[in-house]
Amino acid sequence: MNNLKDNVIESNSYKPKVFIETFGCTFNKADSEIIAGNLIENGIVLVDKIDNADVAIVNTCYVKNPTESKVTTRIHKLQKEFPELKIVVSGCMVEIDPEKLNKIAPNSSWIGPHKLNTATEVVNATINGNILRKSGFTKDSKVGLVKKSFDKHIHIIQICEGCLGACTYCCTRFARGPLNSYPIEDIVTEAKEAINNGAVEIQLTAQDTAAFGKDTGEKLSTLITKIATLDGEFRVRIGMMHPKNLGDDLNDVINGYKHDKIYKFIHLPIQTGSNKVLKEMKRGHTVEEYYDIVKQFKIAIPEITLATDIIVGYPTENNDDFKDTVNFLKDLKPNIIHLSKYKHRKGASSSNLDEIPYDLMKKRSKYLSEIKTAITKNENNELIGKTVKAIVIEKGKKSGYLAKTDNYLPLILEDAEIGKFVNVKITEVTGTYLKGKII
Repeated sequence: MNNLKDNVIESNSYKPKVFIETFGCTFNKADSEIIAGNLIENGIVLVDKIDNADVAIVNTCYVKNPTESKVTTRIHKLQKEFPELKIVVSGCMVEIDPEKLNKIAPNSSWIGPHKLNTATEVVNATINGNILRKSGFTKDSKVGLVKKSFDKHIHIIQICEGCLGACTYCCTRFARGPLNSYPIEDIVTEAKEAINNGAVEIQLTAQDTAAFGKDTGEKLSTLITKIATLDGEFRVRIGMMHPKNLGDDLNDVINGYKHDKIYKFIHLPIQTGSNKVLKEMKRGHTVEEYYDIVKQFKIAIPEITLATDIIVGYPTENNDDFKDTVNFLKDLKPNIIHLSKYKHRKGASSSNLDEIPYDLMKKRSKYLSEIKTAITKNENNELIGKTVKAIVIEKGKKSGYLAKTDNYLPLILEDAEIGKFVNVKITEVTGTYLKGKII
C-alpha cells in the first residue's frame, strides 16, 4: 500500500464513514474494491452497516432491465428511509443514463467507472454539502491500484476494460468504452502479491477476456500461462469470453487451460441458437463456429464446464428462431445456462425495434427454463458417488460452506475451513449445486 503519511487525519478530527453497496458483475465488485482502497488510503472509514454511514456509495449495474429496476428502487429507498444520508452513485448508470439518474437522485454526487481515483474528492465534497460529479473516459490502468479486498481468499484482477463488439442489445459498452488492455507484467505482479497474501482463487475479469491484448499485441494465452506457473496452491477463473475474439489464439488458450491451476470452466455466451438472429444481433460469429470452439475445448479437456448465456425474445426472434435455440441447448447441453428476457436498453440500437408480446416471451422463457433445469440436473446426477477436489471459498448464504470443484461447480459442505483444498465425495445434487462430504 502507498505511503499514507501525507493523508493522516488528526486523531481529534472526525473521520467520514462510508458504506459501499455493489450491484452487478465481478468487474463491478473490483471497481468497488478500488473505490474502497482510495477512501481508506485517504483516512475515510468504511462501515458495513448503512445505519452508521454518513455517505452511501451505490455502485450501479445497468446491463439488464431487472438490474436497472433494482438499482433505481434502492436509490429511491435510501432517500426515503435515510433522508440525512448523502448519496454518491458510481458505476455504469452514470455514463449510460445520466438523465434518469439526475431525475431520481438530483442531489447525488457521481463517480464514473473511469474516475475511481476521484472517490475521496467526491466523498469529501459530498459530506461538505456540495454535489460533485466525475465522469468521462480515460486510458488509466486499474491494475496495481490500492484496493480493499472484500474477501481475502478471492482476488479479482481486471485485465482489460471495454470491448471490440457492437452487439445491438448491449448498453454496457457505452459505459466501459473501447478496449483498453492492461500490461501482462502488471497483472502477474498483482496476482503474485495476492497469492502471497493468502488468496486461493484469482479471478481474471473483463467485459470480454478473449479480447485481451488485441489492442496491445499481447495474448490471453500468454497471460494464462504466466499466472498458472506462479508458485503457490491456488486456482484461476477466466471470465467471460466472446466467441468471435478467441480467433487464432484458441489453441494456445486451450493449452493454457490444461494447467492444473486453471479452473476447467469457460463462460462462452451464445445468446441465441439462430444464425439469423446472431447476424441481426451483430454478434460476429455463427452457431457452427461456436460449436467448433466448444468441440476443441472438450476434445482437449473432456471434463470442462461450459456456461453460456441466452437472450429470450429478441425483437426479431420468430418461432423458427426459438426452435433453433431449443435444439441448440438440447444438443449441446451446457452445464450452466443464464437466461434473460429481452428488454430494450438505453442507447442500444435494438431498442428501435418492436418488442415481441410479453406473454409470448414469458412462455418461451418458461420452456427454456425447464430445459435448463433438466440438463443441469442430469449432468450433475452423473457425479453422485464420485470424489472431486475442491477449494472452500466462503460461508454459505444460509448454512454450511461453499466450495468450488476444479471445474468450477458449486459444492455445499456442512463443515469446512475456508481457504483449504479438500477431497470431497459427492452425495447429493440439485439443479444448481452439489452436496458432499469431505474425505
